[in-house]
Amino acid sequence: MDPRPTPQDKFSFGLWTVGWQGRDPFGDATRPPLDPAESVRRLADLGAWGVTFHDDDLIPFGASESERAAHVGRFRQALDETGVVVPMATTNLFTHPVFKDGAFTANDRGVRRFALRKTMRNIDLAAELGAQVYVAWGGREGAESGGAKDVRLALDRMKEAFDLLADHVTEQGYDLRFAIEPKPNEPRGDILLPTVGHALAFIERLERPEMFGVNPETGHEQMAGLNFPHGVAQALWAGKLFHIDLNGQSGIKYDQDLRFGAGDLRAAFWLVDLLETAGYEGPRHFDFKPPRTEDMDGVWESAAGCMRNYLLLKERAAAFRADPDVRQALRDSRLDELALPTLEPGESAADLLADATAFEKFDLDGHAARGMAFERLDQLAMDHLLGARG
Repeated sequence: MDPRPTPQDKFSFGLWTVGWQGRDPFGDATRPPLDPAESVRRLADLGAWGVTFHDDDLIPFGASESERAAHVGRFRQALDETGVVVPMATTNLFTHPVFKDGAFTANDRGVRRFALRKTMRNIDLAAELGAQVYVAWGGREGAESGGAKDVRLALDRMKEAFDLLADHVTEQGYDLRFAIEPKPNEPRGDILLPTVGHALAFIERLERPEMFGVNPETGHEQMAGLNFPHGVAQALWAGKLFHIDLNGQSGIKYDQDLRFGAGDLRAAFWLVDLLETAGYEGPRHFDFKPPRTEDMDGVWESAAGCMRNYLLLKERAAAFRADPDVRQALRDSRLDELALPTLEPGESAADLLADATAFEKFDLDGHAARGMAFERLDQLAMDHLLGARG
Protein backbone atom coordinates (compact mmCIF):
# COMPACT_ATOMS: atom_id res chain seq x y z
CA MET A 1 0.00 0.00 0.00
CA ASP A 2 1.79 3.10 -1.22
CA PRO A 3 -0.72 5.83 -2.05
CA ARG A 4 0.67 8.78 -3.95
CA PRO A 5 -1.04 12.18 -4.07
CA THR A 6 -2.27 13.63 -7.34
CA PRO A 7 -3.87 17.00 -8.14
CA GLN A 8 -7.25 15.22 -8.12
CA ASP A 9 -6.90 14.85 -4.34
CA LYS A 10 -7.02 18.66 -4.01
CA PHE A 11 -4.25 18.82 -1.42
CA SER A 12 -3.06 22.35 -0.72
CA PHE A 13 -0.52 24.01 1.57
CA GLY A 14 0.00 27.53 2.84
CA LEU A 15 3.26 29.28 2.05
CA TRP A 16 3.52 29.90 5.80
CA THR A 17 3.56 26.16 6.53
CA VAL A 18 6.57 24.81 4.67
CA GLY A 19 8.05 28.31 4.87
CA TRP A 20 7.93 28.45 8.66
CA GLN A 21 11.47 29.05 9.88
CA GLY A 22 10.98 27.41 13.24
CA ARG A 23 10.94 30.61 15.28
CA ASP A 24 8.85 30.45 18.44
CA PRO A 25 8.44 32.56 21.61
CA PHE A 26 11.42 30.78 23.19
CA GLY A 27 13.81 30.32 20.29
CA ASP A 28 15.13 31.87 17.12
CA ALA A 29 14.71 30.48 13.62
CA THR A 30 16.30 27.11 12.87
CA ARG A 31 15.79 27.28 9.08
CA PRO A 32 16.53 29.92 6.44
CA PRO A 33 13.77 31.82 4.61
CA LEU A 34 12.10 29.87 1.81
CA ASP A 35 11.35 31.58 -1.48
CA PRO A 36 7.62 31.32 -2.35
CA ALA A 37 8.39 30.25 -5.91
CA GLU A 38 10.59 27.44 -4.57
CA SER A 39 7.74 26.37 -2.28
CA VAL A 40 5.43 26.09 -5.28
CA ARG A 41 7.89 23.96 -7.23
CA ARG A 42 8.75 21.63 -4.36
CA LEU A 43 5.11 21.12 -3.40
CA ALA A 44 4.24 20.39 -7.01
CA ASP A 45 6.95 17.73 -7.05
CA LEU A 46 5.29 16.12 -4.02
CA GLY A 47 1.91 15.98 -5.77
CA ALA A 48 0.21 18.99 -4.20
CA TRP A 49 -2.61 20.67 -6.12
CA GLY A 50 -2.74 24.12 -4.54
CA VAL A 51 -0.77 26.78 -2.69
CA THR A 52 -2.31 29.46 -0.47
CA PHE A 53 -0.87 32.60 1.08
CA HIS A 54 -1.23 35.56 3.39
CA ASP A 55 -0.33 38.80 1.65
CA ASP A 56 2.83 39.12 3.76
CA ASP A 57 3.94 35.57 2.90
CA LEU A 58 4.23 36.57 -0.73
CA ILE A 59 5.03 40.28 -0.55
CA PRO A 60 7.13 41.59 2.35
CA PHE A 61 5.26 44.13 4.47
CA GLY A 62 6.04 47.64 3.27
CA ALA A 63 7.32 46.60 -0.18
CA SER A 64 7.23 49.23 -2.93
CA GLU A 65 4.91 48.86 -5.92
CA SER A 66 7.78 47.68 -8.14
CA GLU A 67 8.93 45.17 -5.52
CA ARG A 68 5.37 43.96 -5.10
CA ALA A 69 5.00 43.42 -8.85
CA ALA A 70 8.28 41.50 -8.99
CA HIS A 71 7.29 39.15 -6.14
CA VAL A 72 3.88 38.48 -7.67
CA GLY A 73 5.42 37.94 -11.10
CA ARG A 74 7.90 35.32 -9.86
CA PHE A 75 5.13 33.55 -7.95
CA ARG A 76 2.82 33.56 -10.94
CA GLN A 77 5.60 32.18 -13.15
CA ALA A 78 6.08 29.24 -10.76
CA LEU A 79 2.33 28.58 -10.79
CA ASP A 80 2.25 28.62 -14.58
CA GLU A 81 5.27 26.29 -14.85
CA THR A 82 3.88 23.71 -12.42
CA GLY A 83 0.12 23.92 -12.92
CA VAL A 84 -0.35 24.53 -9.19
CA VAL A 85 -3.41 26.67 -8.42
CA VAL A 86 -4.26 29.23 -5.73
CA PRO A 87 -7.59 28.07 -4.27
CA MET A 88 -7.50 30.36 -1.23
CA ALA A 89 -5.82 33.48 0.12
CA THR A 90 -5.97 35.45 3.35
CA THR A 91 -4.59 38.58 5.01
CA ASN A 92 -1.99 38.83 7.77
CA LEU A 93 -3.67 41.02 10.37
CA PHE A 94 -1.72 39.73 13.35
CA THR A 95 2.08 40.00 12.94
CA HIS A 96 2.77 43.75 12.75
CA PRO A 97 2.65 45.57 16.12
CA VAL A 98 -0.08 47.86 14.79
CA PHE A 99 -2.48 44.92 15.19
CA LYS A 100 -1.63 44.31 18.86
CA ASP A 101 -5.25 45.09 19.82
CA GLY A 102 -6.85 43.53 16.77
CA ALA A 103 -7.67 44.64 13.25
CA PHE A 104 -11.39 44.75 12.40
CA THR A 105 -12.23 45.13 16.12
CA ALA A 106 -9.31 47.30 17.27
CA ASN A 107 -10.36 50.04 19.66
CA ASP A 108 -8.29 52.41 17.48
CA ARG A 109 -10.51 53.46 14.55
CA GLY A 110 -7.53 54.25 12.34
CA VAL A 111 -6.20 50.71 12.72
CA ARG A 112 -9.57 49.33 11.66
CA ARG A 113 -9.56 51.44 8.51
CA PHE A 114 -5.97 50.39 7.69
CA ALA A 115 -6.90 46.72 8.20
CA LEU A 116 -9.81 47.01 5.77
CA ARG A 117 -7.65 48.64 3.10
CA LYS A 118 -4.94 45.98 3.56
CA THR A 119 -7.55 43.23 3.21
CA MET A 120 -9.26 44.76 0.18
CA ARG A 121 -5.92 45.10 -1.59
CA ASN A 122 -5.14 41.45 -1.08
CA ILE A 123 -8.65 40.37 -2.06
CA ASP A 124 -7.98 42.02 -5.41
CA LEU A 125 -4.76 40.01 -5.77
CA ALA A 126 -6.48 36.80 -4.66
CA ALA A 127 -9.15 37.23 -7.33
CA GLU A 128 -6.47 38.00 -9.91
CA LEU A 129 -4.72 34.71 -9.07
CA GLY A 130 -7.96 32.72 -9.29
CA ALA A 131 -8.73 32.13 -5.61
CA GLN A 132 -12.33 31.18 -4.86
CA VAL A 133 -12.19 31.30 -1.05
CA TYR A 134 -10.92 34.09 1.17
CA VAL A 135 -10.18 32.98 4.73
CA ALA A 136 -10.51 35.36 7.67
CA TRP A 137 -8.72 34.42 10.89
CA GLY A 138 -9.06 37.07 13.56
CA GLY A 139 -6.07 36.02 15.61
CA ARG A 140 -5.80 39.38 17.39
CA GLU A 141 -9.54 40.05 17.67
CA GLY A 142 -9.96 39.55 21.39
CA ALA A 143 -8.79 40.61 24.81
CA GLU A 144 -6.91 39.60 27.94
CA SER A 145 -9.01 41.54 30.43
CA GLY A 146 -12.72 42.17 30.83
CA GLY A 147 -12.70 45.96 30.67
CA ALA A 148 -10.47 46.21 27.61
CA LYS A 149 -13.10 45.27 25.04
CA ASP A 150 -16.84 45.80 24.78
CA VAL A 151 -17.61 42.55 22.98
CA ARG A 152 -20.99 43.75 21.73
CA LEU A 153 -19.40 46.76 20.05
CA ALA A 154 -16.53 44.61 18.77
CA LEU A 155 -19.04 42.30 17.07
CA ASP A 156 -20.71 45.37 15.57
CA ARG A 157 -17.36 46.40 14.09
CA MET A 158 -16.63 42.88 12.83
CA LYS A 159 -20.03 42.73 11.13
CA GLU A 160 -19.39 46.16 9.61
CA ALA A 161 -16.04 44.95 8.23
CA PHE A 162 -17.37 41.73 6.72
CA ASP A 163 -20.38 43.49 5.22
CA LEU A 164 -18.07 46.01 3.55
CA LEU A 165 -15.75 43.30 2.21
CA ALA A 166 -18.71 41.36 0.82
CA ASP A 167 -19.94 44.52 -0.88
CA HIS A 168 -16.48 45.02 -2.40
CA VAL A 169 -16.34 41.46 -3.75
CA THR A 170 -19.86 41.79 -5.18
CA GLU A 171 -19.24 45.18 -6.77
CA GLN A 172 -16.02 43.93 -8.39
CA GLY A 173 -17.77 40.80 -9.69
CA TYR A 174 -15.29 38.43 -8.06
CA ASP A 175 -16.15 34.72 -7.81
CA LEU A 176 -15.07 34.65 -4.18
CA ARG A 177 -16.59 33.47 -0.90
CA PHE A 178 -15.39 34.10 2.64
CA ALA A 179 -14.54 31.45 5.25
CA ILE A 180 -14.27 32.52 8.88
CA GLU A 181 -11.66 30.57 10.84
CA PRO A 182 -12.49 30.11 14.54
CA LYS A 183 -9.93 29.73 17.33
CA PRO A 184 -10.47 30.01 21.10
CA ASN A 185 -7.18 31.57 22.23
CA GLU A 186 -3.56 32.21 21.26
CA PRO A 187 -2.22 34.73 20.51
CA ARG A 188 -4.93 36.66 22.40
CA GLY A 189 -6.09 35.43 25.76
CA ASP A 190 -9.63 35.04 24.42
CA ILE A 191 -10.42 35.38 20.71
CA LEU A 192 -13.81 36.42 19.34
CA LEU A 193 -15.74 33.73 17.41
CA PRO A 194 -13.81 30.96 19.21
CA THR A 195 -15.58 27.90 17.78
CA VAL A 196 -17.43 26.69 14.69
CA GLY A 197 -20.74 27.25 16.46
CA HIS A 198 -19.91 30.85 17.35
CA ALA A 199 -18.91 31.55 13.74
CA LEU A 200 -22.06 29.97 12.30
CA ALA A 201 -24.26 32.05 14.58
CA PHE A 202 -22.38 35.25 13.67
CA ILE A 203 -22.70 34.61 9.94
CA GLU A 204 -26.49 34.68 10.14
CA ARG A 205 -26.34 38.32 11.28
CA LEU A 206 -24.40 39.48 8.20
CA GLU A 207 -26.04 41.30 5.30
CA ARG A 208 -24.90 38.69 2.77
CA PRO A 209 -24.76 35.46 4.82
CA GLU A 210 -24.75 33.35 1.67
CA MET A 211 -21.23 34.60 0.92
CA PHE A 212 -19.83 33.40 4.25
CA GLY A 213 -18.93 29.99 5.60
CA VAL A 214 -16.34 28.57 7.96
CA ASN A 215 -12.78 27.28 7.78
CA PRO A 216 -12.48 24.92 10.77
CA GLU A 217 -8.98 23.87 11.83
CA THR A 218 -8.21 20.60 13.58
CA GLY A 219 -6.08 22.03 16.36
CA HIS A 220 -8.27 25.05 16.96
CA GLU A 221 -11.30 22.98 17.94
CA GLN A 222 -9.30 20.31 19.75
CA MET A 223 -7.35 22.79 21.85
CA ALA A 224 -10.75 23.83 23.23
CA GLY A 225 -11.51 20.21 24.09
CA LEU A 226 -14.10 19.89 21.31
CA ASN A 227 -14.79 17.04 18.90
CA PHE A 228 -13.46 18.30 15.55
CA PRO A 229 -15.40 15.86 13.31
CA HIS A 230 -18.61 16.93 15.08
CA GLY A 231 -17.88 20.60 14.39
CA VAL A 232 -17.14 19.83 10.74
CA ALA A 233 -20.35 17.80 10.53
CA GLN A 234 -22.37 20.76 11.77
CA ALA A 235 -20.67 23.02 9.21
CA LEU A 236 -21.57 20.51 6.48
CA TRP A 237 -25.12 20.28 7.80
CA ALA A 238 -25.41 24.06 7.58
CA GLY A 239 -23.93 24.11 4.05
CA LYS A 240 -21.10 26.28 5.36
CA LEU A 241 -17.94 24.18 5.04
CA PHE A 242 -16.22 26.44 2.51
CA HIS A 243 -12.66 25.38 3.41
CA ILE A 244 -10.87 23.25 6.00
CA ASP A 245 -7.45 23.35 7.68
CA LEU A 246 -5.95 19.96 8.50
CA ASN A 247 -3.20 19.36 11.05
CA GLY A 248 -2.54 17.42 14.24
CA GLN A 249 -3.07 18.27 17.89
CA SER A 250 -2.39 16.40 21.14
CA GLY A 251 -4.99 17.49 23.63
CA ILE A 252 -5.84 20.79 25.25
CA LYS A 253 -2.68 22.88 25.06
CA TYR A 254 -1.07 25.44 22.78
CA ASP A 255 -1.78 25.23 19.04
CA GLN A 256 0.73 22.58 17.95
CA ASP A 257 0.13 22.50 14.18
CA LEU A 258 1.51 18.97 13.88
CA ARG A 259 1.42 17.25 10.51
CA PHE A 260 -1.97 15.77 9.72
CA GLY A 261 -2.48 12.38 11.39
CA ALA A 262 -0.11 13.13 14.27
CA GLY A 263 -1.79 13.71 17.61
CA ASP A 264 -5.35 12.36 17.74
CA LEU A 265 -5.28 9.67 15.06
CA ARG A 266 -8.78 8.38 15.84
CA ALA A 267 -10.27 11.84 15.32
CA ALA A 268 -8.33 12.09 12.04
CA PHE A 269 -9.82 8.77 10.92
CA TRP A 270 -13.38 9.87 11.64
CA LEU A 271 -12.73 13.24 10.02
CA VAL A 272 -11.52 11.69 6.77
CA ASP A 273 -14.43 9.24 6.86
CA LEU A 274 -16.81 12.18 7.26
CA LEU A 275 -15.30 14.31 4.47
CA GLU A 276 -15.23 11.42 2.01
CA THR A 277 -18.71 10.04 2.75
CA ALA A 278 -20.27 13.53 2.84
CA GLY A 279 -18.99 14.32 -0.63
CA TYR A 280 -16.97 17.38 0.40
CA GLU A 281 -15.42 18.73 -2.81
CA GLY A 282 -13.29 21.58 -1.48
CA PRO A 283 -9.54 21.72 -0.81
CA ARG A 284 -7.89 19.43 1.71
CA HIS A 285 -5.68 22.18 3.05
CA PHE A 286 -2.78 21.48 5.39
CA ASP A 287 -2.10 24.23 7.91
CA PHE A 288 0.77 22.68 9.82
CA LYS A 289 4.28 23.65 10.90
CA PRO A 290 7.25 21.33 10.34
CA PRO A 291 8.91 21.07 13.78
CA ARG A 292 11.85 23.38 14.35
CA THR A 293 14.01 20.28 14.86
CA GLU A 294 13.90 19.63 11.09
CA ASP A 295 16.16 20.82 8.29
CA MET A 296 14.73 21.50 4.83
CA ASP A 297 14.71 17.80 3.95
CA GLY A 298 12.58 17.25 7.02
CA VAL A 299 10.23 20.02 5.95
CA TRP A 300 9.41 18.26 2.70
CA GLU A 301 9.15 14.87 4.43
CA SER A 302 6.67 16.40 6.86
CA ALA A 303 4.60 17.91 4.03
CA ALA A 304 4.59 14.60 2.17
CA GLY A 305 3.53 12.90 5.41
CA CYS A 306 0.41 15.09 5.65
CA MET A 307 -0.79 13.92 2.24
CA ARG A 308 0.25 10.32 2.75
CA ASN A 309 -1.59 10.11 6.08
CA TYR A 310 -4.77 11.51 4.54
CA LEU A 311 -4.65 8.98 1.70
CA LEU A 312 -3.95 6.08 4.08
CA LEU A 313 -6.85 7.11 6.31
CA LYS A 314 -9.05 7.48 3.24
CA GLU A 315 -8.24 3.85 2.29
CA ARG A 316 -8.92 2.66 5.84
CA ALA A 317 -12.22 4.53 6.01
CA ALA A 318 -13.37 3.13 2.66
CA ALA A 319 -12.50 -0.40 3.77
CA PHE A 320 -14.41 0.18 7.03
CA ARG A 321 -17.53 1.27 5.17
CA ALA A 322 -17.32 -1.66 2.72
CA ASP A 323 -16.89 -4.33 5.42
CA PRO A 324 -20.02 -6.57 5.70
CA ASP A 325 -19.43 -6.95 9.45
CA VAL A 326 -19.40 -3.17 9.81
CA ARG A 327 -22.62 -2.88 7.84
CA GLN A 328 -24.25 -5.39 10.14
CA ALA A 329 -22.92 -3.58 13.21
CA LEU A 330 -24.34 -0.32 11.86
CA ARG A 331 -27.74 -1.98 11.53
CA ASP A 332 -27.42 -3.46 15.02
CA SER A 333 -26.63 0.02 16.28
CA ARG A 334 -29.78 1.21 14.51
CA LEU A 335 -28.00 3.87 12.50
CA ASP A 336 -30.41 3.09 9.68
CA GLU A 337 -33.26 4.22 11.94
CA LEU A 338 -31.56 7.56 12.63
CA ALA A 339 -31.94 8.36 8.94
CA LEU A 340 -35.74 7.97 9.23
CA PRO A 341 -37.87 10.98 10.21
CA THR A 342 -39.31 10.57 13.69
CA LEU A 343 -42.77 11.47 12.41
CA GLU A 344 -44.49 9.66 9.56
CA PRO A 345 -45.01 11.66 6.35
CA GLY A 346 -47.85 14.10 7.00
CA GLU A 347 -48.08 13.15 10.68
CA SER A 348 -48.97 16.05 12.97
CA ALA A 349 -48.44 16.71 16.65
CA ALA A 350 -52.08 15.72 17.20
CA ASP A 351 -51.50 12.43 15.39
CA LEU A 352 -48.47 11.73 17.59
CA LEU A 353 -50.49 12.47 20.73
CA ALA A 354 -53.18 10.05 19.52
CA ASP A 355 -50.70 7.22 18.89
CA ALA A 356 -50.78 5.03 22.01
CA THR A 357 -47.80 2.97 20.78
CA ALA A 358 -45.63 6.08 21.03
CA PHE A 359 -46.21 6.47 24.77
CA GLU A 360 -48.97 4.60 26.63
CA LYS A 361 -48.17 1.23 24.99
CA PHE A 362 -44.48 1.89 24.30
CA ASP A 363 -42.30 -1.06 25.42
CA LEU A 364 -40.20 1.04 27.76
CA ASP A 365 -38.44 -1.83 29.52
CA GLY A 366 -37.78 -3.71 26.31
CA HIS A 367 -36.15 -0.74 24.59
CA ALA A 368 -34.21 0.19 27.73
CA ALA A 369 -32.79 -3.32 27.98
CA ARG A 370 -31.53 -3.48 24.38
CA GLY A 371 -27.82 -2.95 23.88
CA MET A 372 -26.63 -0.58 21.18
CA ALA A 373 -23.66 -2.61 19.90
CA PHE A 374 -21.52 0.51 19.84
CA GLU A 375 -18.48 -1.23 21.30
CA ARG A 376 -18.45 -3.83 18.53
CA LEU A 377 -18.82 -1.07 15.94
CA ASP A 378 -16.04 0.99 17.49
CA GLN A 379 -13.70 -2.00 17.71
CA LEU A 380 -14.29 -2.74 14.05
CA ALA A 381 -13.25 0.84 13.31
CA MET A 382 -10.12 0.31 15.43
CA ASP A 383 -9.35 -2.92 13.61
CA HIS A 384 -9.51 -1.13 10.27
CA LEU A 385 -7.50 1.82 11.53
CA LEU A 386 -4.80 -0.51 12.86
CA GLY A 387 -4.75 -2.57 9.67
CA ALA A 388 -6.11 -5.72 11.29
CA ARG A 389 -8.91 -6.16 8.74
CA GLY A 390 -9.14 -5.98 4.98
